Amino acid sequence: MYTQAMDTQGPESEDKTLRSVEEFQLQQRFDATIDDGGFIEAKDWMPENYRKTLVRQISQHAHSEIVGMLPEGNWITRAPTLKRKAILLAKVQDEGGHGLYLYAAAETLGTSRDQLLAALHSGKAKYSSIFNYPTLTWADVGTIGWLVDGAAIMNQVPICRCSYAPYARAMIRICREESFHQRQGFDSLLVMMQNGTEAQKAMVQDAVNRWWWPCLMMFGPPDDQSPNSAQGMRWGIKRVSNDDLRQKFVDATVEQAKVLGVTLPDPDLKWNEERGHWDFGAIDWDEFWRVVNGNGPCNRERLAARVKAWEEGAWVREAALAHAAKQAEREPQAA
Repeated sequence: MYTQAMDTQGPESEDKTLRSVEEFQLQQRFDATIDDGGFIEAKDWMPENYRKTLVRQISQHAHSEIVGMLPEGNWITRAPTLKRKAILLAKVQDEGGHGLYLYAAAETLGTSRDQLLAALHSGKAKYSSIFNYPTLTWADVGTIGWLVDGAAIMNQVPICRCSYAPYARAMIRICREESFHQRQGFDSLLVMMQNGTEAQKAMVQDAVNRWWWPCLMMFGPPDDQSPNSAQGMRWGIKRVSNDDLRQKFVDATVEQAKVLGVTLPDPDLKWNEERGHWDFGAIDWDEFWRVVNGNGPCNRERLAARVKAWEEGAWVREAALAHAAKQAEREPQAA
């Protein structure tokens, strides 16, 4: 078919047709790699929609790590013990590192960090809806570690097998550190539930009540309402569906809640022998979309904090660029 088209078209369309033949061959090679479970590297050819999907997903992930530092960073100066302060400092630092890895991975796709952050600061780019909820008590910090980071692990472990190799490699270290975060959160709550006062135990239960449903929303809308999931799974960017990840999280968390001695705030939560899974109640997706669209409890506060940090850090970026320029001038002279 392509040979016939090249024979019949004139010189003006010949280059375009040749490019079409080449792109068809590159597409076939790309599809074969995906079908074989292989990896796409940064310099490999990829469809434009694949690249755009990756930029959107990786940048959203990076933004979530950076914005996610804010709810817990608010408690560093108010941690109850030096041990807890040191743990929280390390965790918040880890989150900053995760953002760095992910921004670097996104840059391999031909977009700059300045572009990514400009999209975040303008409200064009999204981040995880979970970080638009307030941390009201110290128990919230432990609950974020247990539930939020637990949900993040469920989401992120499959990404270690993402078809885009730079993203997959970044996720290996991130998941290891997220596992630490989840364990320290669980430990913090366990100490309060086993050794704390009745007021502290009530504080833990209150935190769990407030964070449970937003954590279930973290996995995204139901599969039949998630327009990008099918294509993402076809490309190997996404390995497990939203609903399957959510179910896996519920099944694991119910057993952990029993160990802690807390009650999950869902009257419809019950074991389904036939399915071999825990059934759970209906999620308020109207709330999810309100928060995603910028109308959550802390959306404006979180975004304002990030914009302020960017503006106040301008002098650091300018100084770094000036230093790099001086170093570049000195190198030829030294040579």
